[in-house]
Amino acid sequence: MSTRNAIEVAIEGGRRATAAPAAPLVWKFGGTSVADHDRLRAVAERMVAAQRSGRGVVAVLSAMGKSTDQLVDQAYAMSSRPPLRELDALLSVGESISCALASMAVAELGSHAVSLTGPQAGISTDARHGNARLVGIEPHRIREALADGAIVLVTGFQGIAPDGDVTTLGRGGSDASAVAVAAALGAGECEIFTDVPAVFTADPRVVPDARRLSSIRHEEMLEMAEAGAAVLQPRSVELALAHGVDIHLRSSFSTEEGTWIRREAAGFEGTAEVAGIAHRREESLFAVDGAGAGVVAAALAERAITVGAIVPTTSGVQFTAPGADPVEVTAALDAVDLAAKVDEDLGSVSVVSLGMARKPDIPVRALAALEAGGITPRLVTTTPGRITVAVSSSRVDDAVRLLHQTFIPAAGSATVSDLHSPADAA
Repeated sequence: MSTRNAIEVAIEGGRRATAAPAAPLVWKFGGTSVADHDRLRAVAERMVAAQRSGRGVVAVLSAMGKSTDQLVDQAYAMSSRPPLRELDALLSVGESISCALASMAVAELGSHAVSLTGPQAGISTDARHGNARLVGIEPHRIREALADGAIVLVTGFQGIAPDGDVTTLGRGGSDASAVAVAAALGAGECEIFTDVPAVFTADPRVVPDARRLSSIRHEEMLEMAEAGAAVLQPRSVELALAHGVDIHLRSSFSTEEGTWIRREAAGFEGTAEVAGIAHRREESLFAVDGAGAGVVAAALAERAITVGAIVPTTSGVQFTAPGADPVEVTAALDAVDLAAKVDEDLGSVSVVSLGMARKPDIPVRALAALEAGGITPRLVTTTPGRITVAVSSSRVDDAVRLLHQTFIPAAGSATVSDLHSPADAA
């Protein structure tokens, strides 16, 4: 089922139902935003202030800090292959803790909040544990709580399968939860509060003069997220594009504007030459002997892992699994009696540029810049939206800086429309 059709009925019904009064504010707070009691209190103060200004407030919360990572560690300490159903049951606890504590913080401020789990909020998914897909949202309990004057706190990252089991939406799934809830409630925008102030043309911790973007198109942000930019989950951007929701990504720790992800065209053709440089410091290359590409892809799919690049060899295949933990990949292969050799000394760097097929000079310039910098590609892949190069993990930061210098001139704050090449501007 396509993303557009997956939650169509619930979304369109939500829009009709909320034509009047105005849709509520829909916010999402990431793990660092709710990392401890003090930050939960700050989130509560922000929500209460907004409600007292006359707006309804629905907030989707992530688990506190690194608690999800800690739960994963506990699971794999108990079992090398934890059943995915039970892993979901364990991981879903973190968001429930955040919402319950935030509700208590709101009460301390003299207001009222209601915490709802994903199932209680009407978020339904398919039955794929570990990386479930949204199939519907029936937000009647959210609407009832808003009508009663409550701030509504929804656990991100989770929903309910057709058989009643709790499912999780994959890493960063709270972003997707928030966008889907916004669409179901008829809200045209969703604000995502995180520990970064905006989207940049590269990670500013690696490229100090990376350009801060005031706006970027959905399609460009989707490519950036798929390539490793960790500010948003790719599926959340996909949902926002499909259902006409603008995303405002901003800092939890200030009131300044961040970056808007929206349909606004940038320039005549609506896209920049290069939107940005994204990277992953860890992009393992796996090698499996005695099995074909189809068998390996099917084994990974059983644990909700997607293959990236896959290259047949004389004895089997080599492949990448972008964003997947090597432990989870080897567990998936072990389940079908396949062993993998893992080269973990690799990372990846991507140049994001929509319409790559019409820009053959970009791969040429990218590879030439890396060669001039003494960086040897181990694997090169291209898609319609980006070129990705696997390099030694020790050279990832160097590669990011080289490619940023090659494609994006140093300057101050900019929109993507400012980043056109001279030929585009002419």
